[in-house]
Amino acid sequence: MNWIEVSVQTATESVDAVSNILIEAGSEGVAIEDSQDFFNVPDDGFGQIWKLDRSDFLEEGALVKAYFLETLFSPEIVSSIKEQILNLKVVGLSIEPNILTISEVAETNWATAWKQYYHSLKITRFLTIVPNWEDYETEHTDERIIRLDPGLAFGTGTHPTTILSLQSLENCIRGNETILDVGTGSGVLSIAAKALGAGKVRAYDLDDVAVRSAYDNILLNDYALDVEVVANNLLAGIEIETDIVVANILAEIILPLIPQAWSVLKPGGLFLASGIIETKKETVLTQLKEQEFEIIQVLQMKDWVAIIAKKPEEDE
Repeated sequence: MNWIEVSVQTATESVDAVSNILIEAGSEGVAIEDSQDFFNVPDDGFGQIWKLDRSDFLEEGALVKAYFLETLFSPEIVSSIKEQILNLKVVGLSIEPNILTISEVAETNWATAWKQYYHSLKITRFLTIVPNWEDYETEHTDERIIRLDPGLAFGTGTHPTTILSLQSLENCIRGNETILDVGTGSGVLSIAAKALGAGKVRAYDLDDVAVRSAYDNILLNDYALDVEVVANNLLAGIEIETDIVVANILAEIILPLIPQAWSVLKPGGLFLASGIIETKKETVLTQLKEQEFEIIQVLQMKDWVAIIAKKPEEDE
């Protein structure tokens, strides 16, 4: 079986948006190479905890590769992709150098080759992401292992926005909370929530492929088997009273989610929002404050921001 590879060179801040465009265009999966992944490895206070070879990474920007079945590919798809990527500039995202190339590849050349770049990653003192094909021994009794087989579509947990989300969850979970994970992707945040002691966890994603990806990863982690994964448009129609809403999505999507998160959160509940490029931080903060959220903490890694906001207690 042959595939058509559509490769887009873009700016790091547009990786998620470009990936979504390619998947919505019918791609069977995307692979992402980001120059910032080399520089965004967290430090646990004992030195760099993930050994990387700089030559394995791009010098700058990012490369998003999408794969389409040859028999279903057409020039019209390319035209639509180009137009939608150009439209990202309207919402303030940088897309340069915006170079799109097309090539034909055999399935065996891409289905597993990306795995060589994905290794165990200690996110915090307590959370370590481990690919399902890799052997790993815990370093201490409090270490929680998150097993992932992220496939080609929804990431490995190494992107700064995901790292910030995981660190936020570790800061906020005390035990037995009800948590809603919006835009779950690979399911890593839902799995991490269970690893950290959350009670009921429900994951949502608009994309049916993401729902399947999350469910497959949940099956790799016995402690997370009770996580519910549901296809849904953000929190539309959801009336579950919850302690924490976590969302690692674009700022433009976080904005309409803010009133929805407010409506489902208990007084004192927390909204953990990540995926926010630095240039959009003030816009998101302003709308959170207008909704009467209290800003608890703003975290940042390179150009990416995560915000922890609290719905005030009723007597505050």
